[in-house]
Amino acid sequence: MSEHSRWTDDWEQTSSLLALRELLRRGEQVAPAVANRAGLTHNELRTLEHLVDRPVGPGELGRLLGVSSAASSGIIDRLERRGHATRVSDEHDGRRTSVTISDSGREEVVGHLMPMFRALAELDAGLTDDERAVVTRYLRGAIEAIGTVT
Repeated sequence: MSEHSRWTDDWEQTSSLLALRELLRRGEQVAPAVANRAGLTHNELRTLEHLVDRPVGPGELGRLLGVSSAASSGIIDRLERRGHATRVSDEHDGRRTSVTISDSGREEVVGHLMPMFRALAELDAGLTDDERAVVTRYLRGAIEAIGTVT
């Protein structure tokens, strides 16, 4: 018997671990569902999610998405045609561009996610400060554990 199988034989699936596994599985379903509702490809949605945080250059965007610069350019072209993103020339170096999200792009992403955000905010509002501290500690620990394989 390997060390791995001995450890997994002793694994206890507690209710909190089962709930966390279900949360992770359902979390994986959010982006494809939003992309489908918005009529976007998965990478178009991922691009908008990155642009919500900050403008990104086409090359960096390709690296973030794990696609070629040509594929990245095509994604940006499609988002520009829909009015969701804009290429902006660098004011110091006209050869460089960055991509910014438009109001319609931001609304596309946030609008589909708002029901989930509201439900989560309502759930959070029902916690006491002590409960929130325990949940936060558990989630931060889960993030760290997930980080051991990502």
